[in-house]
Amino acid sequence: MADEEDHGIVEEWRGAVCNGAETAADLRRPLVEGSGFREQHRDEGTGILGVPAASSSRSMTKKARLASLDVFRGLSIAIMILVDQAGGKWPSINHSPWNGVTLADFVMPFFLFIVGVALALTYQRIGDKKMATQKAVGRVLNLCILGIILQGGYFHGLSDLTYGVDVQRIRWCGILQRIAFAFLLVALCEIWALRGPCHNIPEGTLEICKVYYVHWVVAAAIVVTYLALLYGVNVPDWEFLPPSLPSNSTLIQASSALTVKCGVRGDVGPACNVVGYLDRNLLGINHLYQHPVYQRTPDCSMKSPDYGPLPPGAPNWCRAPFDPEGILSSLSAVISCFIGLHFGHVLVHHKDHYSRVWHWFWPSLGLLTVGLTLHLFGMRFNKPLYSFSYVCFMGGAAGLVLTGFYLLVDVHGCKLPTVLLEWMGTNALLMFTLVASDVFPAVLQGFYWGSPDNNLVAITGKVFEDLLPSPKQAELASVLSEIFTWSLVAGVLHRMGLHWRL
Repeated sequence: MADEEDHGIVEEWRGAVCNGAETAADLRRPLVEGSGFREQHRDEGTGILGVPAASSSRSMTKKARLASLDVFRGLSIAIMILVDQAGGKWPSINHSPWNGVTLADFVMPFFLFIVGVALALTYQRIGDKKMATQKAVGRVLNLCILGIILQGGYFHGLSDLTYGVDVQRIRWCGILQRIAFAFLLVALCEIWALRGPCHNIPEGTLEICKVYYVHWVVAAAIVVTYLALLYGVNVPDWEFLPPSLPSNSTLIQASSALTVKCGVRGDVGPACNVVGYLDRNLLGINHLYQHPVYQRTPDCSMKSPDYGPLPPGAPNWCRAPFDPEGILSSLSAVISCFIGLHFGHVLVHHKDHYSRVWHWFWPSLGLLTVGLTLHLFGMRFNKPLYSFSYVCFMGGAAGLVLTGFYLLVDVHGCKLPTVLLEWMGTNALLMFTLVASDVFPAVLQGFYWGSPDNNLVAITGKVFEDLLPSPKQAELASVLSEIFTWSLVAGVLHRMGLHWRL
C-alpha cells in the first residue's frame, strides 16, 4: 500500500549491491539498460508500502519509476476499497470467515510483497548503514502511530459522528502496524546482513539465493518458529468478558465471564489456536479486534457468510475478540515481504526482460503449487492465522500479477488500460487514509441538513439506489464510482508532483 519515489531504478551499479563494493567496470555498467522506464527525479520519502532512500545525498539522483509496481500497488488499494465498502452487501468478496480465500484475502499479502520489492530497489546502495537504520526505524514509528489513529478505535465509523477511544480498549494492532513490522525486519536484514559474491552472477535460478543466503536463513528461521509455536504450544482454557459489558466491575466479571474450553495443542480453529492465545496474554483481550471474521461462520451467524444473529447454542468463543493482525500471524506475514524482496533482487541483478520474467514466473508457479498442495493435504489457507500454505499461495499469486503487469506496462509500454491504477499507486498512502479508512467520508458526513442522516454521503448512496434495481448493485456501483473518482484525484495530484509520504 505505499507509494514512494525511492523504488525507481536507473543508473544504479551492480557493484553497489555487494556491501558497497565497486569496480571501474561496474561504474560504467547501468543496472537497467534499454528498459524504456520513464525517468523521474527521485525524492526523499515513503508511503504505506514505501521505503526510504538509503542516503539523502542521492535525493536528486535521476531515477526511472517501475510503473508496473505502481500499477500493482494501485490495484491493491482499489481491491481494498472495494471489499471493505462493498463486502457487507457482497459477502462472497469479503474476507473468508475462517479457512479459504476470497478476493479480500489477497490484499494484505500483495501489500507486503510490494514492500519487499521496493526494499530491494531502495537498498541497492547503502552509504551510512546507521543512518539508513535510523530512517527505517523513524518511518516504522510513523506508520505505527498513524495505524493506531486510523484503526485503534478513535474513529467510530460512518454510522457514528462521534470520535475518541478508551485507552483501556485501544487496539494496538492493525494493517499499518503489520506492514511496519515486516518492513522493519526485512529492511534491517537488507541493510546489515552479509552477502555472498555478487559480481557476474550466473543465470541459474538459485544463484541470487546464494548471494542473499543470510536473508533466506532468517526467513527459514521465522517459518520454523511460527510453525513450532502454532502446532507445539498447549492452549489452556480461557475466560473473557463479552465486549458489551463494562470491564471495570469485578462483580460483573465474576458473574458474566464466559469460558472457552481448550486444553489442546496444535488446534487451528477459531477458539483454541495459539495465535489468539498469545495475543490475549501479551496484548490483553480488551485490545484486540472486537468483530473478528469468524463471527460470520455458520457456528456464529444465522446469516453466514455474513454477520448476523447468533444461532441457538452458539459456542462462547463466537462473542470473543480476535485480532487478524496479531503478533504471531504478523511474524508469518514477514515471509510475504521476503518473497517480494527476492523478486526485487531479481530485478536488480538481471538486466534483460526475458531473464527477469523467467526468474519471476517459475518461482511464482512453484509457490502456487506448494501452497495449493499444503492446502489440499490439510494445512488450510487461513488469512487470520496467516498459515504457511496461505503465504506460499499468495506469494505465487503476487509474483504472477507483478510479472503480468511488468510485461504489459514496462516491456510493451501499454499504460493506458492501467493508468488509473498507476495514479492510485503513486499516492497510495493518501488513498488508504482518506478512502480505505473512511476518513474523508466520515468528515464529509459531519456536514448535514437538519438530520445527521441527511448528508452528502447518504444522498449519493440513495441516488444509486434509485437508479439501480437492487441494493447490492447500487452499493457496487457506488463503490466503483468512488474508486474511479479518487483515481482521478490521485492522477491530478501526481501530475502536480504532490505525494503524501511519511
